[in-house]
Amino acid sequence: MDLPQLILSSDSTRLGRDTRTLARRAAAGELRRIRQGVYVPAVAWDALPRWDRYPLLIQAAASTLQSRTVFCRQSSAALWDLPVLGSSPLVHACTSDDGGGRSRAGVRRHFADPESLQVEERRGLLVTTRVRTVLDLAAFESFEQATAALDHVLKPQPGLPALSKEELDTGIGADYSAAAARRIRAALDFADPASGSPGESVSRALMHRLGFKAPKLQAEIRDARGLAGYSDFEWPEERLCGEFDGLVKYRKAEYLQGKTPSEAVIDEKRREDRIRSTGRRVVRWTWTEISGPAKFAAFLTAQGIPRRLRPACRR
Repeated sequence: MDLPQLILSSDSTRLGRDTRTLARRAAAGELRRIRQGVYVPAVAWDALPRWDRYPLLIQAAASTLQSRTVFCRQSSAALWDLPVLGSSPLVHACTSDDGGGRSRAGVRRHFADPESLQVEERRGLLVTTRVRTVLDLAAFESFEQATAALDHVLKPQPGLPALSKEELDTGIGADYSAAAARRIRAALDFADPASGSPGESVSRALMHRLGFKAPKLQAEIRDARGLAGYSDFEWPEERLCGEFDGLVKYRKAEYLQGKTPSEAVIDEKRREDRIRSTGRRVVRWTWTEISGPAKFAAFLTAQGIPRRLRPACRR
């Protein structure tokens, strides 16, 4: 999706225009100020899905920072089209200052050794490499975020090849502490390219952490007519299927595959009816249910999802 053009107060100053005009237009609801000195048309901003707003915030930060910046972690992930969990407006950037970790004007700086840091260009901005970005997420963010990012890069994406577990493990090198390397390898060992979406990855990671029995992914379900479809999750012994419904598949073109949203909903209903006709019970959930470990644990327990004999160690 094409992002709206940024309107900079600094450009108005260079052109000799009164920058107060932009503030008045924002007060009138014509513009949205997304960063100090940076505006976008209100209609364009309001039409943007949540996942497209964050990259625009990164572009806004880049346009106001005094020197060219290398973006990292969640910000680099967004520019690499990796799944980023949550909705924090903070932009993440590298610094060679050993202190790191400071936030100023909506930008959080993280130490990166300039001797080992490899940088690429993405959407006109400097970012940490795809491998480094994924490893940083696995080292410093939640197990759920790590799983979502790793599942994503283990399969090919438009214009980008799949990364292998061996390649990612090699990338750890000496850039991380022993504890961070253990976190990365635990997530890497758990990662599975069969996961069909970030929501499925988060669901699976939470199930693992909460001690629920591991499901089969993308399980083939057949009825008397043949292939009924594939279930996101299946517990065969319990004759139970789980489906994550992120709603995005009814809105984004790559999920719709030429169908209208209403056609996609109807096809989904028919697929689920055929799965139920095999005697399986189908449990569905959304981002609401996986918004917190306690909430998801209560939901899974109420739905009869089986537990392992022992819960996994908490991350």
